[in-house]
Amino acid sequence: MPILGHELIWTIINIAIAVFTLGAMRKLFLDQRLVFYNTEPASAWVIALEFVVYFFLFDTWFYWGHRLMHVEPFYKWMHKTHHKSTSTNPLTSTSVTPFEAFLNDSFTSLFLAGMALLSQVFVFVSPIHIATAALILPTNVLMGWYVHSGYELLPRWWNKSRATKWFISATFHDHHHRYFTGNFGGYTTIWDRICGTMRKNFEGDFEKITTRPRQAMAWRRGKACPLKRLGASLRQLGRGSNEHLQYDRLFQ
Repeated sequence: MPILGHELIWTIINIAIAVFTLGAMRKLFLDQRLVFYNTEPASAWVIALEFVVYFFLFDTWFYWGHRLMHVEPFYKWMHKTHHKSTSTNPLTSTSVTPFEAFLNDSFTSLFLAGMALLSQVFVFVSPIHIATAALILPTNVLMGWYVHSGYELLPRWWNKSRATKWFISATFHDHHHRYFTGNFGGYTTIWDRICGTMRKNFEGDFEKITTRPRQAMAWRRGKACPLKRLGASLRQLGRGSNEHLQYDRLFQ
C-alpha cells in the first residue's frame, strides 16, 4: 500500500475513534463536574498566562510520553505506525495508532480537570477560561500540520535568537522521522536540550535549508505549497502510484 494510503486510513480511523472516546471523556468530566470553565470576562494577560501554562505542560507530557513510546514493547504497539512515514506531510500528524492518539489527546482533558480541581482548593487559582480552551485545539492541529509539512517556513535566524531557539521547527521534527530517534519535543526543544536528545546536526541542516530562499519559500509563490504537494500525492494514490513526497529534498 502506498504510504499516503496508509496515512489516510489511519487518519480516518483516528478521527472516528476520537469523536467517540474523547467526546465520551469530555461528557463524563462535564457531567461529573470534573471539568468546568471560567466564563466571566477576563483580561488578555490572564488568557495568555493560562495558555502558556498549558503550552509548556503539554510539551513536558509529550516529550516524556514520546520517549516512552520509543521503548519496546511500546514502540511496536503504539508508535511504529507513525514512523512508517519517513517523508512527512500534513496527514502524517494524524497517522498514528488509537493508543498514541489517546495518550496525546487525553492531556487536554486532564489539564482542564486538574485546573478545575485546583480552583476548588486554592482561592488564587481559577478554572481555565473558555477562551483559553478554545485556543488549545487549533494550536495542536496547526502545530501538527506544520512540523509534518516537509517544508521549513521559519527564518534563518530562528535558531540563533535566544527568544526563539527554544521552539521546534519542521526541520527539527523531520530529523526525528529521518533518524527515528532524538528530537522528541512536541512544542519546544527545552527537554531535548536538557536531556541531551537533540540531534547534533539539526541546526546545521536548518541553516542549509533556510539559506536557500527559493526552496524554503517557494510555496509563497504557489510553486511548492505543501497542500499542493499533498493534492498531487493523493492523485498519485488514485492512480495506484507508489511515489511519495521525498524527505531528502530538504537535505540535498
